[in-house]
Amino acid sequence: MPQPFTLVGANGQPYASAVPGTLGGHRGGKLYGRLDCRAALQALARGGYVRQRVFFADEATAVAAGYRPCAVCMPEAYARWKSEASSRHVRTRND
Repeated sequence: MPQPFTLVGANGQPYASAVPGTLGGHRGGKLYGRLDCRAALQALARGGYVRQRVFFADEATAVAAGYRPCAVCMPEAYARWKSEASSRHVRTRND
C-alpha cells in the first residue's frame, strides 16, 4: 500500500492524501509555488527549507490557508497578490 502524502488544507492543518500535492510551499515564509521552482530547489539543495516544506493540492487551497505566491516561479500571481495587498494596506490606513 503506497504511503499517503501529507498536504496542508485550506484551514492550514495537515492531512493525509492518496495523491501528491501540485504546489509546494514554505511554512515560515507563508509562500507557495511550483514544484520545479528554481528558488525552492536551490534552497533545498543547500539543505535549507526541508523542515518548513509543505504541499498543497491546488492554488485555491494555498491561498485559503494564508499563503502568498512565489515571486520567482509565479510572477504574475505574485504581482496580483502584491497589488491587492497594497490596496488593502492603503484602505486600512485611510479608514
